[in-house]
Amino acid sequence: MSNQQSRRRFLQATGLTGIAALAGCLGGGGDDGTRLSWHAGGQGGTYFPLSNEFKTVVEDNSDYTLNVQSTGASVENVGSLADTDADFALIQNDIAYFAKNGTGIDAFQDDPVENLMGVATLYPETITLVTLQSTGIETVDDLSGATVNTGDLGSGTQVNALQILDAVGVTDFEEQNASFSQAADQLRNGDIDAAFVVGGWPVGAIEDLANTNELNIVPIAGDNREAVKDAASWFADDTIPGGTYSGVSEDVETVSVQAMIATNDSVDDSTVEAVTAAIFDNVDDLTIKTDFISADSAQDGMSIELHPGAAAYFEE
Repeated sequence: MSNQQSRRRFLQATGLTGIAALAGCLGGGGDDGTRLSWHAGGQGGTYFPLSNEFKTVVEDNSDYTLNVQSTGASVENVGSLADTDADFALIQNDIAYFAKNGTGIDAFQDDPVENLMGVATLYPETITLVTLQSTGIETVDDLSGATVNTGDLGSGTQVNALQILDAVGVTDFEEQNASFSQAADQLRNGDIDAAFVVGGWPVGAIEDLANTNELNIVPIAGDNREAVKDAASWFADDTIPGGTYSGVSEDVETVSVQAMIATNDSVDDSTVEAVTAAIFDNVDDLTIKTDFISADSAQDGMSIELHPGAAAYFEE
């Protein structure tokens, strides 16, 4: 069995129960009514540092404290919310829809996460396909026969990467699964040929890699981009501006999904409203993704039912 097939079978076999159990091992919940668990993502991506900025503004502007945890991101975070081990989490809007509706990917197929609820959308999650110039990989099609890190096993990044590869017809690749930071090390060491990273640019792990290596950000453009958007309605056009990463001077066309804050229906309305207000009344105190995060755009791309506490804030 190929590595790719084994990964997919793992997701199908474990399903939501396995993911929730994994999340439970990571801990969660609060010591009292004012201590909240917030699940983020890997430390080399955008979710973790942004979540820590949310922690600061929430603690400075409400009676709540946030315990921010590094996780495998979207799919794992849905498990944490489903099992109420997390009070809030960052996830992708496509993963939120799949989870809530019990469709889309094996982990949620016919097993909807009924207690999952939305709070706010935040910013585009850019799909970055990164390699080193020495590999000679210039297009997505060049990944045929390559060793590709598609992201942490069960993560939203892995879901998106496999969707993209399938949409463009790349099937004969060797799949590796690791965090953004580990993928950067794998590229440095020549253990993989390319890696998918999903997150708002600039991604710290890619910045660090670019400082010591000659990178190539592979475009998802032209017919390939149209094929990806035709295959999954969640993908939208996006561009990584030239100069975002050292040595990459030209704009790179790609696609994106949307990052969002999610919660579950066991978190009471007043708590969700207070946390939402603390964040969106104080976006000027943030330094990450400030061009995108605002109360005015916080329902753009919202893919699931809004929590009543969040609705109370945004409908004021």
